[in-house]
Amino acid sequence: MPSFSFDLALGSLFWMIWKTRRESEESLKHLRDVIESRNAQLREALSAFKLEVAKSYAAVSDLKDLESRLVGHLLRIESKLDVTALKTEALKAKE
Repeated sequence: MPSFSFDLALGSLFWMIWKTRRESEESLKHLRDVIESRNAQLREALSAFKLEVAKSYAAVSDLKDLESRLVGHLLRIESKLDVTALKTEALKAKE
């Protein structure tokens, strides 16, 4: 009889170890799936953010072009004001 209870105890111990290991592996698989899912969601969100940034912000070349156009317009306005000021001075000098 003592051999039977020892075999039963040993079998129960192995069964408990096997069950615990299986549960641990299932838990790890679940955590891995959750992490992979959240990682995919974060990657999608980052891609969407990068796309939004690319759509929303002007490129440096576009800003340089705009600056050149504005400077050109301001220089033309300045030259017209200079001509107008010279004409005004000439008219005042004639009086």
